[in-house]
Formats: sequence, structure tokens, C-alpha cells
Amino acid sequence: MKKYTNTGNKDTRSGFGAGLTELGQKNENVVALCADLTGSLKMDDFKANHPERFFQIGIAEANMIGIAAGMTIGGKIPFTGTFANFSTGRVYDQIRQSVAYSGKNVKICASHAGVTLGEDGATHQILEDIGLMKMLPGMTVINTCDYNQTKAATLAIAEHEGPVYLRFGRPKVANFTPEDQKFEIGKAVLLNEGSDVTIIATGHLVWEALQAAEELEGKGISAEVINIHTIKPLDEEAILKSVKKTGCVVTAEEHNFLGGLGESVARTLSLNHPAPQEFVATKDTFGESGTPEQLMDKYELNAAAIVKAATKVKDRK
Repeated sequence: MKKYTNTGNKDTRSGFGAGLTELGQKNENVVALCADLTGSLKMDDFKANHPERFFQIGIAEANMIGIAAGMTIGGKIPFTGTFANFSTGRVYDQIRQSVAYSGKNVKICASHAGVTLGEDGATHQILEDIGLMKMLPGMTVINTCDYNQTKAATLAIAEHEGPVYLRFGRPKVANFTPEDQKFEIGKAVLLNEGSDVTIIATGHLVWEALQAAEELEGKGISAEVINIHTIKPLDEEAILKSVKKTGCVVTAEEHNFLGGLGESVARTLSLNHPAPQEFVATKDTFGESGTPEQLMDKYELNAAAIVKAATKVKDRK
């Protein structure tokens, strides 16, 4: 299989910060709003270089979304920043009514998603945000896998007309995608060709999927690995092409198996090409306090879990 090199662990939120800084230099219509978490969202450089285009809203997330929606009327492209929990669950009504229903060009940028937020515990972790956002008509949902892809996605969504939910994380994870990549919204990335099982992953579980594929190769199982960075609109063509070849699929995500990527893949398959599927995701549960590594292990969100699921689903063919 093709080998991928980790060029050094980096946090995806810093990829967002780097992309936002570049956008500030390129596009004078880009503005940034933050809910009292400038450092956590890595928005410091944008604030320093473009203070007239940075708005500190304070711990008033609903107000932030409303202000952002209003700014679009004047042609601005607002990027809002706070934790994923506060970017979605706390302000769902405002997003639904003022952004999605109105089709406003707001970019909702959410850090610290999933259980890898870590020690802050269940009240700050969120495992249902992808489901919440993908159900909103017209909302584009993106979940990037590493620093480079997060930076590229941040640049790309500024060119996209319409509301976007961009999800990324807190911890440092493997950085392995090309630095100069072109990010295409709605276009899956085939990372490894295989014939026995398809592994469809999103977020930093893409790296775990690649590690799993290497282990599976040692067991004589050929795994195809697909990076789904855009959960909505979903690249159904890429999914169906792969599963028609391999006959089974594993989906992997740091999200509840209800409402996430796996459910979208299952719907696609049930309507077009039914096939056995296993889910690597949290199983209808909240998170808890712990290190990211401890939580990924406990909730089975790692390469070992993907190997187990792939072996199981292959036997179901």
C-alpha cells in the first residue's frame, strides 16, 4: 500500500488560524468574530494584523451568530470562532433561523470537537454536532483530518457562497496531507486502493485508518482508504465506486454513530447498493474527562478498533 509520512504532529485549530491569517491578507471582506476564545481558536494573528476586522463578542455565542448573519448583508464574509459545543448546540436556533433559513454566507468555525477536547469533560465535548449541522438545509459540513487540510479548507470556504460548518480539534495529530493541496468541497480523497474492504474516515481518524490499513495488509486484507472531509455534500459517487469493488465498508469518525458520517454512508448504500457496514464511532453516549489518548482508547476510536471492525465486516460479505 502507499505509505504516508507524518511530517510532525500539529493541531488542526492552528491550521484554521493560519488559513484565517492568510485570508485576512488576501480578502478585505473577510471578518472574524470570536466568543472570548481568541487564543484557543488561534485567531490572534488575524486580530493583530486586522484589528478593524476582528470583533470580540464575549461569552455571547447567540449574539455572535446574529451579528455575523447581519454582516453578510453588507458583503462581508464572517468567520465565527468558538468551541464546537458552543458553535452548534448552544446557538442552534440562531443558526437555523438567521443563517441556514436565510442562506447567509456565514462560516461557522468550530474547534475542540469530539472527546479529544479531553480533560474539560462531557459538558464541553460534543459528539452530535455533525448530525445537528448536516440536517440544516443548505449547510455545508466539513471535518478536516490534519493541519494542512484544515488550512486549505479555511481558504476554500471563503470562496464558497453559502453557510458552512467547519469542524476541527484541540490536540496535536499527525500532519500528512500535502502542504500545497487544493481543497475541493464535496470531493472525497482516495488515499489507498484496496480490494477487500473500504474504510471511509473523517477528521483525525483518517490517519488511524491509514495505520489500520497497514496492519490489515499484514493480515492479508487489502483495505481501500477514503478521506471524507466533506460530510455534506457527500461524495456518493466515490463511496459507491469503492464499495461496489470491495463489497463491504467501515466508517470511522469521532462522533456519535447516530447522525454522523456513518449514517450518511449507510443511507447512500441502502438507496443504491446495500452492503455490510461496521461503525467506528461513539455508541450513543456522552464523553467524560480524561486525556485524549485515554478517551480514544476507551471509546474505541483508533486504528485497533478499525482493524477489528474491518475484520468483522469482511466476514459478513
